Amino acid sequence: MSIQSSDAESGRYWDRVRGLGFALPYCTDCGQFHFYPRPACPFCGGTRIAPARASGKGEVYSYSVVHRAPKPAFAAGIPYAIAIVATDEGPHLLTRIVNVDPDSIRIGMRVRVCGPAAMPEPLFEPDEPQVPKETP
Repeated sequence: MSIQSSDAESGRYWDRVRGLGFALPYCTDCGQFHFYPRPACPFCGGTRIAPARASGKGEVYSYSVVHRAPKPAFAAGIPYAIAIVATDEGPHLLTRIVNVDPDSIRIGMRVRVCGPAAMPEPLFEPDEPQVPKETP
């Protein structure tokens, strides 16, 4: 199931966010970004929620490198990194880190959204120069 079809509220949100690039739910009552889309702000309870363009930058909060595909459809991408990225705006997103050797990913690494379609399922890549791995 894709994110945009998970429930009616999320579906309405993803319909509004198309064309904005990387956007997060934003409460105009208290000025806080949050994630996941929902009808009321988790900080103040306000209901004036709208998608707002976000920087698309953050840092790796936690990650895991997958070495064994859970399904055959994922086998071509092994190994790949799944991560929780703490966005600069505050919300934490479960995502994948791409365009990098998974062994070079570190907690605290700066990342940015990449790819042609940033939402609703954004991918992140390093936002800092990568030091090549030494070879023996």
